[in-house]
Amino acid sequence: MNIVVQKFGGTSVRNLECQRQVMQKVLRPYREGNKVIVVLSAMSGETNRLLALAKEWTDTPDPAEVDSLVSTGEQVSTSLFAMLLKQQGVKCRSVLGFQAPVKTNEAHGKARIEAIDAEELEELLQEYDILVIAGFQGCTANKRITTLGRGGSDTSAVALAAALDADVCEIYTDVPGVFTTDPNMCTDARKIDKVAYDEMLEMASMGAKVLQIRSVEFAKKYNVTVHVRSTFSDEPGTIVTQEDENMESVLVSGIAYDKDQAQITLVHVHDHPGVSAQIFSPLADKKILVDMIVQNPSKDGLTDMTFTVPRSDVDMTIKTLSKLQYEIGFEELTHNLNVSKISIIGVGMRNHSGVASRAFQALADENVNILMISTSEIKVTCLIDDKYTELAVRTLHKAFNLEEGKHTE
Repeated sequence: MNIVVQKFGGTSVRNLECQRQVMQKVLRPYREGNKVIVVLSAMSGETNRLLALAKEWTDTPDPAEVDSLVSTGEQVSTSLFAMLLKQQGVKCRSVLGFQAPVKTNEAHGKARIEAIDAEELEELLQEYDILVIAGFQGCTANKRITTLGRGGSDTSAVALAAALDADVCEIYTDVPGVFTTDPNMCTDARKIDKVAYDEMLEMASMGAKVLQIRSVEFAKKYNVTVHVRSTFSDEPGTIVTQEDENMESVLVSGIAYDKDQAQITLVHVHDHPGVSAQIFSPLADKKILVDMIVQNPSKDGLTDMTFTVPRSDVDMTIKTLSKLQYEIGFEELTHNLNVSKISIIGVGMRNHSGVASRAFQALADENVNILMISTSEIKVTCLIDDKYTELAVRTLHKAFNLEEGKHTE
């Protein structure tokens, strides 16, 4: 059977009028003879309302019970949407995460999918033409409800598409696709027709909220073609897929930024074998994501170690390392919350040189000071003062000719 997976977020299903609009999107592949899997999020604002309710009852709500509570948001949207479809005479039914079943580990609030019972879903598709499946949720081996974390419905959709070997996974959002940069920050931003998995992974890791990063990881691992498009338009969006020669000919595909960053510096660290492990292993144990790392040249057996963490993890980072000050051997710990990361991203960078120098010169011309630098095969990232974020984004977007109608060479 030909299967199309479609995912709609909270703003797309927030009320009856929006759900009727979504229904027209769903009926299109159905009328073309496809079986359709529709993955829905909770109505806009509902998950936040339920989380606030839990906090009202107790300051320390049990994570498993929180999952059981917030999963009701998707239960509402899927059952209401199935009612709309049935009114049109469509053979369909709603399916919750534990009914699919989407099997996960036991990390409540941020569970990872371990398996999906494709056989059971295929049997349901023999009986029904459309399955309306609750995104964001799954269940453990002990049949406890779990949730996949913010944006988890994207991951649900891609994982279902992979399990069922679907023809395409369409992710519908309130934006027309993936842009060369944030169009709210740069009016010259251009919609990208096609982007490679690796490029999308880098953009997602930098805070681009079009797709959840784990959904892109799934898509790449299982070679799922993802089409990011607008719920409110019939225009084609952005295809996320394997890279090809045409993609590699484009030097830079986009400029991404992340303002949710903090800079941590350990001053006068004793420079000896194993000191890096002493610093970063305790942070890893606390699930703190460390990104950019710079170690200054050693002088008199001492060095400075600087790295970045998400702003939400600053207090835990300071608390964790301060307890180990004597054991690690450093004089002082400083932090800076007023920073942001700017990244130039493109698979074409693998085969071309000069990207970093062009970026550095463009920022220098605008008197934007670079605090830290990190690079990968397809990304150059600069840490700068956050007050220059918008200027840096626009400057780099222009420096690499990413404006509407132009191509980077």
